Amino acid sequence: MIRRPIGRTGVAVTEIGFGAASIGNLGHAIDDDTAAGAVAGAWDAGIRYFDTAPHYGLGLSERRLGAALATRPRSEFVVSTKVGRLLEPNPAPTGRDADFDVPDTLRRRFDFTADGVRRSLESSLDRLRMDRVEIVYVHDPDTTEAVEAVVTKALPALARWRDEGVADAIGVGVNRVSVALRLVREAAVDVIMIAGRWTLLDRSADRLLAESFNAG
Repeated sequence: MIRRPIGRTGVAVTEIGFGAASIGNLGHAIDDDTAAGAVAGAWDAGIRYFDTAPHYGLGLSERRLGAALATRPRSEFVVSTKVGRLLEPNPAPTGRDADFDVPDTLRRRFDFTADGVRRSLESSLDRLRMDRVEIVYVHDPDTTEAVEAVVTKALPALARWRDEGVADAIGVGVNRVSVALRLVREAAVDVIMIAGRWTLLDRSADRLLAESFNAG
Protein backbone atom coordinates (compact mmCIF):
# COMPACT_ATOMS: atom_id res chain seq x y z
CA MET A 1 0.00 0.00 0.00
CA ILE A 2 1.24 3.49 -0.85
CA ARG A 3 2.61 5.57 2.02
CA ARG A 4 2.29 9.35 2.22
CA PRO A 5 4.75 11.56 4.13
CA ILE A 6 3.54 13.89 6.86
CA GLY A 7 5.25 17.17 6.03
CA ARG A 8 8.92 17.19 6.95
CA THR A 9 8.52 14.96 10.01
CA GLY A 10 9.98 11.81 8.48
CA VAL A 11 6.76 9.93 9.24
CA ALA A 12 4.95 8.26 6.35
CA VAL A 13 1.54 6.65 6.77
CA THR A 14 -0.34 4.24 4.55
CA GLU A 15 -3.16 5.83 2.54
CA ILE A 16 -5.64 3.80 4.57
CA GLY A 17 -5.28 3.63 8.34
CA PHE A 18 -6.86 1.48 11.03
CA GLY A 19 -9.06 3.45 13.43
CA ALA A 20 -8.99 1.52 16.68
CA ALA A 21 -12.11 2.94 18.33
CA SER A 22 -13.99 -0.17 17.24
CA ILE A 23 -11.68 -2.51 19.17
CA GLY A 24 -12.43 -0.40 22.24
CA ASN A 25 -16.02 -1.70 22.05
CA LEU A 26 -17.50 1.33 20.32
CA GLY A 27 -21.27 0.80 20.17
CA HIS A 28 -21.10 -2.87 21.11
CA ALA A 29 -18.74 -5.32 22.76
CA ILE A 30 -16.36 -7.63 20.91
CA ASP A 31 -14.01 -10.17 22.46
CA ASP A 32 -10.22 -10.06 22.48
CA ASP A 33 -9.87 -12.62 19.69
CA THR A 34 -12.15 -10.63 17.38
CA ALA A 35 -10.18 -7.45 18.11
CA ALA A 36 -6.88 -9.19 17.41
CA GLY A 37 -8.33 -10.63 14.21
CA ALA A 38 -9.37 -7.18 13.01
CA VAL A 39 -5.84 -5.84 13.48
CA ALA A 40 -4.39 -8.92 11.76
CA GLY A 41 -6.78 -8.48 8.84
CA ALA A 42 -5.75 -4.85 8.47
CA TRP A 43 -2.10 -5.87 8.52
CA ASP A 44 -2.65 -8.55 5.88
CA ALA A 45 -4.34 -5.92 3.69
CA GLY A 46 -1.21 -3.78 3.84
CA ILE A 47 -2.32 -1.22 6.44
CA ARG A 48 0.57 0.04 8.53
CA TYR A 49 -0.95 3.07 10.26
CA PHE A 50 -2.93 2.46 13.46
CA ASP A 51 -4.68 5.21 15.43
CA THR A 52 -6.00 4.90 18.97
CA ALA A 53 -6.74 6.99 22.09
CA PRO A 54 -7.37 6.59 25.83
CA HIS A 55 -10.95 7.74 25.18
CA TYR A 56 -11.67 4.61 23.14
CA GLY A 57 -13.02 2.09 25.59
CA LEU A 58 -11.40 3.75 28.62
CA GLY A 59 -8.01 2.41 27.57
CA LEU A 60 -9.23 -0.91 26.14
CA SER A 61 -8.42 0.08 22.56
CA GLU A 62 -4.81 0.91 23.43
CA ARG A 63 -4.34 -2.32 25.37
CA ARG A 64 -5.77 -4.44 22.58
CA LEU A 65 -3.84 -2.62 19.85
CA GLY A 66 -0.57 -2.92 21.74
CA ALA A 67 -1.13 -6.63 22.27
CA ALA A 68 -2.01 -7.20 18.61
CA LEU A 69 1.07 -5.36 17.36
CA ALA A 70 3.50 -6.74 19.92
CA THR A 71 4.82 -9.44 17.57
CA ARG A 72 5.05 -7.18 14.50
CA PRO A 73 8.35 -5.55 13.46
CA ARG A 74 8.25 -2.15 15.16
CA SER A 75 9.95 -0.37 12.28
CA GLU A 76 7.23 -1.41 9.85
CA PHE A 77 4.21 0.40 11.34
CA VAL A 78 3.14 3.81 12.61
CA VAL A 79 1.04 4.34 15.72
CA SER A 80 -0.74 7.48 16.85
CA THR A 81 -2.49 8.08 20.13
CA LYS A 82 -4.00 11.11 21.80
CA VAL A 83 -3.66 13.22 24.93
CA GLY A 84 -5.97 15.63 26.70
CA ARG A 85 -8.26 13.17 28.49
CA LEU A 86 -6.96 11.63 31.69
CA LEU A 87 -8.47 8.36 32.88
CA GLU A 88 -9.26 8.37 36.60
CA PRO A 89 -11.19 6.11 39.00
CA ASN A 90 -14.90 6.78 38.71
CA PRO A 91 -16.35 7.62 42.15
CA ALA A 92 -19.92 6.97 41.00
CA PRO A 93 -20.04 4.14 38.43
CA THR A 94 -23.39 3.19 36.94
CA GLY A 95 -22.31 -0.06 35.29
CA ARG A 96 -21.45 0.75 31.66
CA ASP A 97 -19.80 3.62 29.80
CA ALA A 98 -22.09 5.84 27.72
CA ASP A 99 -20.27 5.48 24.37
CA PHE A 100 -18.26 2.27 24.66
CA ASP A 101 -19.53 -1.08 25.88
CA VAL A 102 -17.11 -1.33 28.81
CA PRO A 103 -17.49 -1.07 32.60
CA ASP A 104 -17.41 2.56 33.73
CA THR A 105 -14.96 1.97 36.57
CA LEU A 106 -12.91 4.83 35.09
CA ARG A 107 -13.96 8.29 34.00
CA ARG A 108 -12.43 10.80 31.58
CA ARG A 109 -11.27 14.26 32.66
CA PHE A 110 -10.09 16.86 30.17
CA ASP A 111 -6.62 18.14 31.05
CA PHE A 112 -4.60 20.13 28.51
CA THR A 113 -1.86 21.20 30.92
CA ALA A 114 1.74 20.13 30.40
CA ASP A 115 1.54 17.79 33.40
CA GLY A 116 -1.78 16.35 32.25
CA VAL A 117 -0.43 15.71 28.77
CA ARG A 118 2.67 14.03 30.20
CA ARG A 119 0.64 11.77 32.47
CA SER A 120 -1.72 10.88 29.63
CA LEU A 121 1.09 9.97 27.25
CA GLU A 122 2.97 7.93 29.84
CA SER A 123 -0.16 5.92 30.60
CA SER A 124 -0.85 5.39 26.90
CA LEU A 125 2.66 4.09 26.28
CA ASP A 126 2.23 1.67 29.16
CA ARG A 127 -1.07 0.36 27.77
CA LEU A 128 0.42 0.10 24.27
CA ARG A 129 3.55 -1.67 25.57
CA MET A 130 5.69 0.81 23.65
CA ASP A 131 8.40 3.29 24.56
CA ARG A 132 7.36 5.79 21.90
CA VAL A 133 4.74 6.51 19.23
CA GLU A 134 5.19 8.24 15.91
CA ILE A 135 2.28 10.71 16.25
CA VAL A 136 0.60 12.33 19.24
CA TYR A 137 -2.63 14.29 18.82
CA VAL A 138 -4.29 16.56 21.36
CA HIS A 139 -7.81 15.15 21.49
CA ASP A 140 -10.98 17.24 21.04
CA PRO A 141 -10.07 20.76 22.23
CA ASP A 142 -13.44 22.02 21.03
CA THR A 143 -13.98 25.04 23.29
CA THR A 144 -12.30 28.44 23.30
CA GLU A 145 -10.75 27.76 26.70
CA ALA A 146 -9.45 24.38 25.56
CA VAL A 147 -7.86 25.85 22.42
CA GLU A 148 -6.08 28.49 24.52
CA ALA A 149 -4.68 25.76 26.78
CA VAL A 150 -3.59 23.68 23.80
CA VAL A 151 -1.74 26.60 22.21
CA THR A 152 -0.04 27.76 25.40
CA LYS A 153 0.46 24.51 27.33
CA ALA A 154 -0.21 21.20 25.61
CA LEU A 155 1.51 21.75 22.26
CA PRO A 156 4.65 23.39 23.70
CA ALA A 157 5.01 20.39 26.04
CA LEU A 158 4.55 17.96 23.17
CA ALA A 159 7.08 19.89 21.08
CA ARG A 160 9.69 19.38 23.82
CA TRP A 161 9.00 15.65 23.93
CA ARG A 162 9.11 15.48 20.14
CA ASP A 163 12.57 17.03 20.32
CA GLU A 164 13.52 14.36 22.88
CA GLY A 165 12.38 11.59 20.53
CA VAL A 166 9.22 10.43 22.32
CA ALA A 167 7.26 11.15 19.12
CA ASP A 168 8.04 12.27 15.58
CA ALA A 169 4.97 14.39 14.85
CA ILE A 170 2.48 16.32 16.97
CA GLY A 171 -0.91 17.75 16.17
CA VAL A 172 -4.55 17.89 17.11
CA GLY A 173 -7.58 15.71 16.49
CA VAL A 174 -10.80 17.73 16.36
CA ASN A 175 -14.39 17.67 15.11
CA ARG A 176 -14.78 21.31 14.07
CA VAL A 177 -13.10 22.88 11.06
CA SER A 178 -13.06 26.29 12.75
CA VAL A 179 -10.98 24.91 15.62
CA ALA A 180 -8.56 23.21 13.23
CA LEU A 181 -8.16 26.41 11.22
CA ARG A 182 -7.33 28.42 14.34
CA LEU A 183 -4.74 25.91 15.47
CA VAL A 184 -3.10 25.78 12.05
CA ARG A 185 -2.82 29.58 12.14
CA GLU A 186 -1.70 29.97 15.75
CA ALA A 187 0.29 26.87 16.68
CA ALA A 188 3.21 24.87 15.36
CA VAL A 189 1.47 21.62 14.46
CA ASP A 190 2.75 18.90 12.15
CA VAL A 191 -0.56 17.22 11.41
CA ILE A 192 -4.31 17.67 11.82
CA MET A 193 -6.85 14.86 12.19
CA ILE A 194 -10.41 15.99 11.59
CA ALA A 195 -13.41 13.72 12.03
CA GLY A 196 -16.20 13.48 9.48
CA ARG A 197 -15.64 16.77 7.69
CA TRP A 198 -14.31 15.54 4.35
CA THR A 199 -16.89 13.10 3.06
CA LEU A 200 -19.31 12.83 0.15
CA LEU A 201 -21.84 14.79 2.22
CA ASP A 202 -19.61 17.22 4.11
CA ARG A 203 -16.67 18.91 2.40
CA SER A 204 -16.13 21.68 4.96
CA ALA A 205 -12.56 20.52 5.52
CA ASP A 206 -11.72 21.86 2.06
CA ARG A 207 -11.08 25.17 3.86
CA LEU A 208 -8.50 23.47 6.02
CA LEU A 209 -6.76 21.93 3.03
CA ALA A 210 -6.62 25.29 1.29
CA GLU A 211 -5.19 26.95 4.41
CA SER A 212 -2.54 24.27 4.78
CA PHE A 213 -1.45 24.52 1.16
CA ASN A 214 -1.25 28.30 1.37
CA ALA A 215 0.86 28.06 4.52
CA GLY A 216 3.22 25.48 3.10
